[in-house]
Amino acid sequence: MGRDRFVRGVRRRWEEISDRGDRGMSGIEFVILTPVLFFLIFATVQFALYFFADHVAQAAAQAGARKARQQADANAGGWRGEAQQKVGEYIDQLGPQLVLKPDVTTLQPEQDTVGVEIEAKVPSVFPGLDFTVHAVSQGPVERFVPDGGG
Repeated sequence: MGRDRFVRGVRRRWEEISDRGDRGMSGIEFVILTPVLFFLIFATVQFALYFFADHVAQAAAQAGARKARQQADANAGGWRGEAQQKVGEYIDQLGPQLVLKPDVTTLQPEQDTVGVEIEAKVPSVFPGLDFTVHAVSQGPVERFVPDGGG
């Protein structure tokens, strides 16, 4: 007997809800979709920040490597400092708030090859997520070789 009454009550409630139609559904859809839309917007901003920081780090590494390649033959002891200074100038010019705490390392993997490696943090839109960029550029040392012919 109690079960029949329960089933009738549920059936009556279901019919009341069905008669109401779609009223109030737009509010529910808004509540459900708003966090998803905000996540997509913030993810797009984070994507843009990361890739712009990556381009800044790559440009700075290339500028530092160019300086290292030019100076390594003539200034054997000082090319590392000049390359790091050039990297710092590029980062300060292109994105000082975008490439955070850059770790600049000068490279000399072979006798006549020099380069620069950069690893830095990227600002995060999402709390708790840490993004880093990594850029390496290297090339042969440029040197003037006089013509040996007569």
